[in-house]
Amino acid sequence: MRRLRSLLQTAVALCLAACLTLLTACSSDPSKIDLADRTYDDIHNTGLANDCPTLPESARDSISLNNGTKYSLQEMCFHPSAVAVKGEPTNKRQEAQFVEGRILTRYTSSLDSVYGDLKVSDSSLVFKEQGGIDFQPITVLLPGGEEIPFTFSSKELLATAGGTAITTSSDFKGEYRTPSYRTSNFLDPKGRALTTGVEYAQGLVALGGDDDELESENVKRYIDGTGTMTFSITRVDSETGEFAGVFTAVQPSDSDMGGREPVDVKVSGELYGRLEQA
Repeated sequence: MRRLRSLLQTAVALCLAACLTLLTACSSDPSKIDLADRTYDDIHNTGLANDCPTLPESARDSISLNNGTKYSLQEMCFHPSAVAVKGEPTNKRQEAQFVEGRILTRYTSSLDSVYGDLKVSDSSLVFKEQGGIDFQPITVLLPGGEEIPFTFSSKELLATAGGTAITTSSDFKGEYRTPSYRTSNFLDPKGRALTTGVEYAQGLVALGGDDDELESENVKRYIDGTGTMTFSITRVDSETGEFAGVFTAVQPSDSDMGGREPVDVKVSGELYGRLEQA
């Protein structure tokens, strides 16, 4: 009888332990776990490396900054979660609208380890980006099947925000440079490039390759663009200097090195960073 009672107690304990483990696993959010706690096999081919770190909803602190003190923003991460492309209006009375597409570049769309100087100037904060993994080639698929390539970037971002502290209501806004999607050695489908390939498509030899309508296609140019980014900080941890929030950027798409007119692309997603005193 005692043995049977002992076996029953053991079975109940094991059952309770299994239920507790199951409830804990179901209630936890894998995206909230620090990547440093994961192994290579946990991250490989999962897309988690493309995510930015997060802060809990309770992180509602503020960090005051002193005028004259040198600061920097480190480990900044911009994770695109939605991309929309401005299309042509259906009639003259309507304005062009952004049409949301699907990101085809799955695991390498985020900017990461971005850093730069932060200073207090005339009761405002000024951030100047200096480097990091600050550009990513992305292709977005529109509902009609058209694919729009562009270079998502934060290069040379110069953004300002009001106030002398980083708070949950800090809003930065500024312009940045978008590099060309194609480089000088990248061949187009007809074998043309800026420094390699042919000067004009072989099927156009009779035109001498200098037809006015085809000049933009034949004469390749390296063209940079300018984007505008706004990022809002919604969570701040004053103990670690970490902050998180959301961002929205509007920038030009790829121009095929001058071969076609670029269109406006709007990128929005999550933001993360850390404040350090230089």
